[in-house]
Formats: sequence, structure tokens, C-alpha cells
Amino acid sequence: MNLMKAIEKVLICGVGAVGSIYANKINNFDSTNLRVLVDKTRYEKYLKNPKIFNGKTLDLNYILPENTYYKADLIIIATKYDGLKDSIKNIKNFVKEDTIIISLLNGVTSEEMIAAEYDWEHLLLAYFIGHSAMREGNNIVFDGVGDIVFGGRFNNDNDKKNIELVKNYFGRVGISYNIPEDMYRALWLKYMLNVGSNQPSAILGMTFGQMQKNKTFRQFFINIMKEVQNAAKASGVNNTETMIDEALCAFDKMIPDGKTSMLQDVEAKRQTEVDMFAGAMVKFGEKYNIPTPYNKVLKEMIEVVHENY
Repeated sequence: MNLMKAIEKVLICGVGAVGSIYANKINNFDSTNLRVLVDKTRYEKYLKNPKIFNGKTLDLNYILPENTYYKADLIIIATKYDGLKDSIKNIKNFVKEDTIIISLLNGVTSEEMIAAEYDWEHLLLAYFIGHSAMREGNNIVFDGVGDIVFGGRFNNDNDKKNIELVKNYFGRVGISYNIPEDMYRALWLKYMLNVGSNQPSAILGMTFGQMQKNKTFRQFFINIMKEVQNAAKASGVNNTETMIDEALCAFDKMIPDGKTSMLQDVEAKRQTEVDMFAGAMVKFGEKYNIPTPYNKVLKEMIEVVHENY
């Protein structure tokens, strides 16, 4: 039996609000074995104007997609949804036979897209949960509250081996993590929370606290989540009956002053992840013949907001 080789070399794609948390953490632990993948434009931009994380300059080792000398044991994709296709293409030179890939994107479709190119044996399901990092220009402020939730899609021997390797690495670095029993369900639960809260907050301009206190909003939130619940059930997720209550419980724990990532995008006039939320929900509706009127309206309204930039 082959001994498992510990993770050493790590590649991160995307140093926005979430990616910078882990770029900073891993860089402090072992900067020699960390590379941050960027295109030429971003490379020049970051050299001139480095990212500032909690008041300190992020001094990172950047790497361009065309480099061939670096092979990663672990690749962490933390781009926005509109950068995912480029990331999938750009990591090609850094993937070896036993590279593990995790995607911290919101939604339930990014892993399927990565697996279509690199096969499921390289992939674990993952997401970030915690207090939102606040990003303004190049300044990122994060209070340290957050976990990477990860696990296997199939719970076979390959998944178990990869989970063990990532768990050991996160333990060494001091990255807070959680491994649920049913990772596929956990992924859909996070998706439900995002679809229900991110999108209306971006349209209405509401913080978590404002949404939590508003009874009319709460009912609206539940109605959006019911559509996700139906899509989850059709997608083979277990125990969907209690998902809305669990999502509400997580929602009520969010810091009142916090803003969803989508609201932050709208305020900064950036493209949002509507395609990954309402866009994907409308497609699930068509695929499984499930009505998705709330998500159809949310999608159109956010597209109106985009056009208004």
C-alpha cells in the first residue's frame, strides 16, 4: 500500500475576500511552498498596488499560468464565479496525478465544472462559512471567524484518503475546518442560505441585522429557500425537510453589521454571482420541472442592477 504523501506545495487561485484569508494564513506558515496564480494584468497590478490584509501588505509569490516548473499537492480555487472558467483552464500546468482540488466558490455547480476537466478523483466538495471579509478596493478586513467546510462527494477510498491529507495539512497550518457527515447536503444547505439572503440583500441594500429584524423579509427569505429545497430534493440530497430551519438558524447567527458578498459587489459596482445563484436555480427548475418564480424575478432584478452601473 502506498504511503500517503503529505501536502506541501499549495496553489491558490483568487485573492479576493475569501482567497486572501487563506493566502495570508498559508503564507505566514510556509511562504516557500505557496504560489498564487494570476494572469499578467493582475500580476502587474498587484506588484504596483499590493493587497492589504488586516492592515498588513500581503507579500505573496505570484505565478503565471504558462509556468511549468511548479506542481501543486493542493489547489484552492477562491475566485468569483465569473473567473471560474479561466481558473479551470489556468491551473492545467500545476495539476499532477495526485493533486487535490478544492473550490471555495458559493453555489453547487463549480465542482461539477472542475470535474468535467480534471475528473472527480482530484476533487473534494468545499465551501467557506463564517463572517464575511469586508473588501474595499485593495483593503481586506477579516475578524478571523470562519471555517473551510469540506468532504467527499462519494465517500469512497479516494475521497477518504484526500480528506485525511487536507485535514492533516489544515491542522499543521492552523486553518479552522469542519468535516460534515454528509458533505453534499452541507453544500446545498450553504447554497440555500446564499440564494435566499445574498440576492435580496443586494437588491434591497440590507445588512444582516436589517434582514434579521424584518418579519416581512423573513417570509420572503423562506419562500426563496423553498425553491432551493425542492431543487435539492430532486438533486438527490438527503433529509431536505429540515434544511430551511437549519438555514434560518445559521442566518440568525450572522453579525448584524455584516453585508453579504453580493451586496458588497453591488456597492462596488462589480458583477455579482447571480448566474451561480438564481441562474443555476432557474436551470434546476427547467431540468426537474420545478417552479422557480422567486429566483426568476431575483435574476431579472439583479441584471437590472448590473445594467444600471
